[in-house]
Amino acid sequence: MRKLRNLGLVSALLLTLVTACSSSDTQVSELTIYSGRAEEFIAPFFEIWQQQSGIKLNVRYGDSAELAAQILEEGKNSPADIFLSQDAGSLGAISNEQLFTPIPTGVAELIPDRYSQANRDWIGVTARVRVFAYAPDRISLTPKTITDLTKPIYKNQLAIVPTNASFQAFLTAVIENKGRAFAKQWLLDLKKNGVKTYAKNSAIVEAIDKGEVSIGLVNHYYVWEVSESLGRQINAVNGYFEANDLGNLINVSGVGILASSNKRQAAIDLINFLTSEPIQNKFVSDTHEYSLIQSINPPQDLPSLAQVGALSIDLEVLKNIKSTQDLLIEVGLL
Repeated sequence: MRKLRNLGLVSALLLTLVTACSSSDTQVSELTIYSGRAEEFIAPFFEIWQQQSGIKLNVRYGDSAELAAQILEEGKNSPADIFLSQDAGSLGAISNEQLFTPIPTGVAELIPDRYSQANRDWIGVTARVRVFAYAPDRISLTPKTITDLTKPIYKNQLAIVPTNASFQAFLTAVIENKGRAFAKQWLLDLKKNGVKTYAKNSAIVEAIDKGEVSIGLVNHYYVWEVSESLGRQINAVNGYFEANDLGNLINVSGVGILASSNKRQAAIDLINFLTSEPIQNKFVSDTHEYSLIQSINPPQDLPSLAQVGALSIDLEVLKNIKSTQDLLIEVGLL
């Protein structure tokens, strides 16, 4: 597991922040978190929080879409205090069932409103960009749009992760923007073109590096992550579609407080911790994600969010993941 660099420095910077709990929080000994963020990425941040707050975090890790389904099943009896999701769609699904309690104004005050739910049921934490990872020595002509991926030049070369929440959020944006009929035909055309499915985004990048496939739809940080884990430069780079194509979707990881939780102030303190400038800077350097704080630079060697050329999408529409999953089942990709 990668550890945060300069752990002592970050801990010192955040000492005042995480110990400034209300008197009611002195009785809080633990929080339960459902985390759609992978343990290897978020656990070091949780470690700092536990050390400085004295509050134990009981974390259940899993895919964001699966954890959202679990919360929906548990309803008001969910043991979770906080849901931390890797995408806005899973958060929206919980908000739609009124299972979150609104986060007060002033919490996460550096995060722009456009990266959070309108009624503040959830707050954005970091940003990620949908890209295509590809092998530059095998892909001479890169796609300009997502429809290009159905062309013969990419036959048996493309990989996707239909079970992944980020892919499902992207597909939801396609459905909302271009309609269900378009999305269904696009998926069917991908299947006809020999699209390959993998269990994880990192597995796609590894497969590109190994030569199993040549191109895949992933989030922007997976090329960096696989290269870091292997300790070498890999035969895969990020590519971007043309401006305003849905393939460049900017999504967010985000966090909400379950309405059933009786530990609201401690949860608020954790959210302020995750959205503070020191921790946001560490997200950029240690996980290669984008900070949502405008004054913080993008990850090294990546364009700024403004330079990505993403189509403006209301993140609220990404909540319709159930219909997206139904479509994936219908076309035989789930």
